[in-house]
Amino acid sequence: MKEVDIFKDLEEEVLSELRILRQSTRKLNLIDPSAIDGILHEIADLTALKHPEILAANQKDLDRMNPEDPKYDRLKLTDDRLDNIERDLRAVADLPSPLGITLEKRKVPSGLDLHKVTVPLGVVGVIFESRPNVTFDVFALCFKAGNAVVLKGSRDAHYSNLAIVKIIKEILTRYAIDDAVYLAPSDRTMMPVILEAAEYINVIIPRGSEDLIRFVRNNAKVPVIETGAGIVHTYYDQSADLKKGKPVIINAKTRRVSVCNALDTLLIHRSRLKDLVEIFQATDEEFGLTIYADAESFEVLANFYDLRLLHRSKPEHYGTEFLSMKLSIKVVADLQEALDHIDLNSSRHSEAIIAEDAEVINKFMAAVDAATVYANASTAFTDGSEFGLGAEIGISTQKLHARGPMGLRELTSYKWLVTGNGHIRPK
Repeated sequence: MKEVDIFKDLEEEVLSELRILRQSTRKLNLIDPSAIDGILHEIADLTALKHPEILAANQKDLDRMNPEDPKYDRLKLTDDRLDNIERDLRAVADLPSPLGITLEKRKVPSGLDLHKVTVPLGVVGVIFESRPNVTFDVFALCFKAGNAVVLKGSRDAHYSNLAIVKIIKEILTRYAIDDAVYLAPSDRTMMPVILEAAEYINVIIPRGSEDLIRFVRNNAKVPVIETGAGIVHTYYDQSADLKKGKPVIINAKTRRVSVCNALDTLLIHRSRLKDLVEIFQATDEEFGLTIYADAESFEVLANFYDLRLLHRSKPEHYGTEFLSMKLSIKVVADLQEALDHIDLNSSRHSEAIIAEDAEVINKFMAAVDAATVYANASTAFTDGSEFGLGAEIGISTQKLHARGPMGLRELTSYKWLVTGNGHIRPK
């Protein structure tokens, strides 16, 4: 069979599945919220029994990836990580339903009663890379909010995603709603088919690299909610408390380097340069942290830091999401220079300040344009679970509809319910 014929057959298969997915939303609209909660608990129960099956599939994916690749850690599943996923599934199930909430109600002069209530978005498409835990999170949140979901994972996590969706569908089949989730082929040639399926998909949410997000934004005919790359800064002010600031910086950088809330650039006030000795003492030995330092910070660090891991920074080391054990450092003269640098290089994800001066903190919090802004806390907290959302579908860096960690409420829209008694509008 010719390659063009194979592509055409696969395209028709995908569109057929999307059509079925769209139709499933009518059934989802009629499911009692308590039934949804029970189904999510059942999926968590079955996942707990299927660890060996999931891990075996995940290992097949890991075997195809270089362990030195920053995406390897994102791809890797373990018993502990699966335990956390199960807890997140139960946490989502136990959250209040985001549906049917009255946002506004009033009687208008015509006598009509108006109620503005939350409803599902419909069909949510999520395109993501190398993170099989996203498959669970996305399904749970979309399902809890009454949405059907199409998942487009990368080839890196192909076997893991197949195993996970198999478990989800096994439970959904018991309730005749297994058509509410669709795992699209990992083949990249199917990406445009999904991005152009505005007839069947209500919104697309990309989760992954800046290149992926840009591709989706530039090629989608379906509305897009951007979950942007995390180019994250922490500003260490003249008034910073070293004892408080050191663990915040180390945690933000080293807790889990492959995630979008990890620290990329430390901005430090010139008057506090000597604090670099205390902050980074032993991080070369303990973590193997590679540092790209500007001239002033390099001079301080060179006196004690492993020179094999210390490099002079170049322009490209700023405004870069490292997703690895790497960090850039830049010395600034004052708060304004820090704000200017962040404004130029930020991806509007998470930014932080370490300071004791309340006026400086307030100015930073007000001036920085990002989805999440911290004072004296690690940016590692930018996470739906940490924000009490149960889990997240992504960190939105845009300003329309949703911003920051996207939980259940962000996966709903609203409609107006209008009740009359034979009302007609006069000419």
